[in-house]
Amino acid sequence: MVTGQPLPLRVAAPLAVAAGLALLVAFPPYGVWPLAPVGVALLAAAVHRRRLRAGAGLGFLTGVAFFGPLLAWTNLHTGYLPWVLLSLLQAGYLALLGAATAWVSPLVDRSRWAWPALTGLLWVGQEALRDRTPFGGFPWGRLAFSQDTSPLLRLASLGGAPLVTFVVALVGGFLVTAAWQGWVAARATPQDDVSHADGPQGGTPGRRWAPVAVPAAVAVALTAGGLLVPVATAGSGATVTVAIVQGNVPRLGLDFNAQRQAVLNNHVDATIELAAQVAAGAQRQPDLVVWPENSSDIDPLRNPTAGARITQAADAVGVPILVGAVLLGPGAGEVRNVGILWRPGVGPDLEQLYAKRHPVPFAEYVPLRDVARMVSDKVDLIRSDFVPGSTPGVVRAGPTVLGDVICFEVAYDEVVRDTVIGGAQLLVVQTNNATFDVAEARQQMAMVRLRAVEHGRPALMASTVGVSGFVAPDGRVSDATGFNTREVVVRQLRLDDGTTLATRLGWWPEVALAGLAAAALIGAAVLRRRQRVMPA
Repeated sequence: MVTGQPLPLRVAAPLAVAAGLALLVAFPPYGVWPLAPVGVALLAAAVHRRRLRAGAGLGFLTGVAFFGPLLAWTNLHTGYLPWVLLSLLQAGYLALLGAATAWVSPLVDRSRWAWPALTGLLWVGQEALRDRTPFGGFPWGRLAFSQDTSPLLRLASLGGAPLVTFVVALVGGFLVTAAWQGWVAARATPQDDVSHADGPQGGTPGRRWAPVAVPAAVAVALTAGGLLVPVATAGSGATVTVAIVQGNVPRLGLDFNAQRQAVLNNHVDATIELAAQVAAGAQRQPDLVVWPENSSDIDPLRNPTAGARITQAADAVGVPILVGAVLLGPGAGEVRNVGILWRPGVGPDLEQLYAKRHPVPFAEYVPLRDVARMVSDKVDLIRSDFVPGSTPGVVRAGPTVLGDVICFEVAYDEVVRDTVIGGAQLLVVQTNNATFDVAEARQQMAMVRLRAVEHGRPALMASTVGVSGFVAPDGRVSDATGFNTREVVVRQLRLDDGTTLATRLGWWPEVALAGLAAAALIGAAVLRRRQRVMPA
């Protein structure tokens, strides 16, 4: 290969596909987290020194190989077309990343040690854009969400998901720096000019391989260094005993709510059985019971039978139940996805009601319905559009203040943080995985783990079908349930009122990193312009 040229396309294209597959395997249900920076490195190598169009094409290849399998759970009950369109849309953002990475190649060639930082910044910038566009964005597949068992998870307490993503990509940048220098050194001869643009190649073998060993060692040190970040292993406040009721559904799929009464009955009956176990001394008395999203798809405020059944469960167990319900209104043809506190002897506490703030487009409401119908007639299964709530999910449930978020909202930084700023001591994710599979549920649990560390709070996920479980402030999962099973788990948790640095900083780490990414793109433009006007 001629020095100063990109990798041959016959090499770069397979590298781009391998990058996507490495990223995929880093995420649950596989969970091989070290492959995330490897995937970052492979894509960076594939697009280095390429033209923008080629960089975008290779980034798109990575995106298809990554998002296609990662989001395969979206096609289980809706047909292939929505899954394909969503995967291609998400792959488009990696195409932008590939083009941006190719664009900053002159900066990398000017200073090889800038490669890691540029790689990290561009990944954060790409995710910041993808998390917000279009229709509020879709943050699934952020690098940070692949690190639920990694030492780097601890960095979430300092700067949230953006900082974790940055360091994962930074490690990938060091890996590609080491690999590129190693490729150059392997082709070097002692007579090569040591001032070559790709770095020193001549001299003694030790000196020749130093540019390889140093960035590789830094990559390892950065990853291991995550263990030095202190995180709480448990709260420092009062204790509370919480029960998660996973009632299960009659059958998985989009028609799970065709038997809405059966789903509600499953959760009522499981709670009454818990009450019987408590009365018999076989189970600890909870202070709070959490039901999942869609545990009552019958509006219990308008349907007396549904309301009576929930009241029966609350009175039996003798403590409040956080019920995931669908409420009709406020307008005609509108519904709300809510968590509502149901107190024994009282019934629904309308003062402690959280309406989902970030409904999912094309799943809970249909923008451009006429156009969407041409893509899939499944959109007409959504007869009423869910309307968003306007206030954070801060629910005061007696002995504790809950930070309630519903389903995919756990992926959105500000939705979770707003509850902690509002006083939440325990993070609660109510979700319904009956239309998906266990891979999606485990990916969602990885997000819960990051949120627990990010905000130094105990957390839990309550699902209709699994996976449900508790998460400690250091990210450890306890009492995780199986999938497509009926289970009740009870655990004593220690609460916390403190705030992490990530909670206090909020979105500023992402703003700073994305701003630096924009500056890098501008800097590359300036350098490219200078190179064009320089005399030969």
